Formats: sequence, structure tokens, C-alpha cells
Amino acid sequence: MTPSPDATDDAVIRVFAGLPALLDRAPQLIARGRRLDCDCLIGPMEQPFHAAIRAGRIVDLSPSPRLMRSWRFAYRATPRAWTAYWQAEPEPGWHDLLALTKRGEAVLEGDLYPFMTHLQYFKDLLALPRQQFAAAAP
Repeated sequence: MTPSPDATDDAVIRVFAGLPALLDRAPQLIARGRRLDCDCLIGPMEQPFHAAIRAGRIVDLSPSPRLMRSWRFAYRATPRAWTAYWQAEPEPGWHDLLALTKRGEAVLEGDLYPFMTHLQYFKDLLALPRQQFAAAAP
């Protein structure tokens, strides 16, 4: 299934706004991130969210830009990339965060240490909306 060309930033933003609630329903993922404390930017290219993650929980998720707010790393992707990544069974090249960067559909920047150290946590965290997309698919 190819990514939807009419994917909008608004739809992706709504999904990201619900990410903390999805994470709260995934205690095993919170446990995996129990040693993770960082501030990062995640989300769509044009309007990412500032996420404060403490002990694997998203304690604050605010739309950017917020002046004078620091972050360690940023992972931002196009709406097309997010909708493809969130498919129940993403196609090759759209199935993985690093594959999206290789395709040029996503950007990873900043201090990569917390991202790479907790790579599986971030992959699973950012894949949580797949369940919603699968349920909404006709």
C-alpha cells in the first residue's frame, strides 16, 4: 500500500497529540524506557512536538516552536512518511524510522546518543498509532 498523497499535517498532528494516551496503555513499553530521560522534537516536519520523556513516560508534549526550549535530538518526517509508517503492514522502505531517513522522507538531527541507545523504544513508541490506522482502514 503506497502512502496517501493527500495526507495532511493536521491529521498527523492529531495523531501525535494522542501519543501520550497511547503510551499510557502500553506499560511494557514504558518499562522498556525506564532509563530514558530526554527532551526531543518528534512529529511532522513543519510542526513538530517538543516531548519531555521521563522514565519512559511522555510527561509533556507541546507543539513547537516554544521559545528557549532545548532538545537533544529531533526526528521529523513528512505526513506521507507518517501515514505510510502507521499502516498495519508498512511496505518495505516505509516500515522503519531509519529507512524513512534513508528515503529522504525523515530527518534525524542533534545528539543521536539517546535516540540510538533507546532505538527500539522510539520505534515502538512511534508505531503505536498503527493500531488506530488498522482499525480505521476500510
